[in-house]
Amino acid sequence: MRVVVVGGGIGGLALGAGLRRRGFEVAVFDRDTDVAATGGYHITLDGRARTALEALVEPRIMQRLLASGSALRLRERDAIWDRRGRLLGLGPDLGDSASVDVDRITLRTLLAEAVGDDLHLGREVSGVDHDGHGAPRVSFTDGEPVSADLVVGADGSHSVVARHLAGGPTNRPAGIVGFSGRTLRRDLGPGEHQRIGPRSGMAIGPRGGALYIGFLDPVGNTALDVPELRMSVTTEPTYIWGAMFPESTATDSLRDLRADELRAALLDGFRERGWAAHTLDVIARADPHSMAGFRFNAASTRAEDLAPWPTGRITALGDAVHATPPTAGMGAGAAIRDAAGLLTHLSAVANGTATLTDAVAHFEADMRRRGSEVLTRAMRTVRWILATDTTLGAAATVVSTPILAAAARLRH
Repeated sequence: MRVVVVGGGIGGLALGAGLRRRGFEVAVFDRDTDVAATGGYHITLDGRARTALEALVEPRIMQRLLASGSALRLRERDAIWDRRGRLLGLGPDLGDSASVDVDRITLRTLLAEAVGDDLHLGREVSGVDHDGHGAPRVSFTDGEPVSADLVVGADGSHSVVARHLAGGPTNRPAGIVGFSGRTLRRDLGPGEHQRIGPRSGMAIGPRGGALYIGFLDPVGNTALDVPELRMSVTTEPTYIWGAMFPESTATDSLRDLRADELRAALLDGFRERGWAAHTLDVIARADPHSMAGFRFNAASTRAEDLAPWPTGRITALGDAVHATPPTAGMGAGAAIRDAAGLLTHLSAVANGTATLTDAVAHFEADMRRRGSEVLTRAMRTVRWILATDTTLGAAATVVSTPILAAAARLRH
């Protein structure tokens, strides 16, 4: 069986690695010319995503990943703060967590290595259809088309493949514009260094302003202490943060800014919403060249709305089907689980215990349930942020946070 995978992001590379490992004929095409040229900064793999990945890649790849990952069980409990920096609550104990944070570049590089010569970079897909024999076919902006027994779209929220299957977009803007950046922990002022600590957390204020701070330390908090295998691009304790505002003409225009201009605009946006100066230290002291803006896109949270096409020899996975805002930290993990699920069903075809159509149908049914789960979790936070941008929500936020902060002081 020959499988063509469109898209060399996390889900597409994970699938390509698994297919290659199981002896399938596979080709993965991506428009990037360098796997390290990727957006985003870190990915969380929970226990389910780790188990799925172990089924897709060889143990040596998994060892290098864990040696380059930051174990959540070694950091302090997550926190929720208000716009003044007051603690509102703590998340669950992470001591038994199997989750690992890893740089996106590190994970993509390792997966590309696992795919090997079956990865074809610099190939932009322009369309998908069927050839004269009825086989699915992929066309490129340059070069000859390629046919296969199965085509899988893993080409993200703007997927060419999923758009072809669905007859239109499979997601829409979620109403939030996000901005990300990196700040070394040692660069924070003493007060913020102490307040935030070695943990991740979220602060939400009135009028839709929110700031996520993710803690990444693949050296001090390594998931597997084998330094000779380490290849993380993060080499010391680092906060990888995400600033969020409701989408509008004004906030959307910030996505065109870069470096110092973008940093200044973000700081102004939070100050206008009444945030205390010290809570913005993580932005003020960020590497200005690490900062970038992006729109949150989201598919429907209803399982029956996902992959809304008849089962056939063209399918899709990951954000191409269930585009997920980063507010749950589960999007990449879900794509990896999609890849492992599809590989399991295709292996049944190779063993003669299932037809290709049945395998794809079972895969898509599983993917719909999985996509609905992660989207539901991610959209809770999105709706919470957007609710504070209403008159009532803003007032409720201003009134309730001092009360919550006082209660938190009594508890802790």
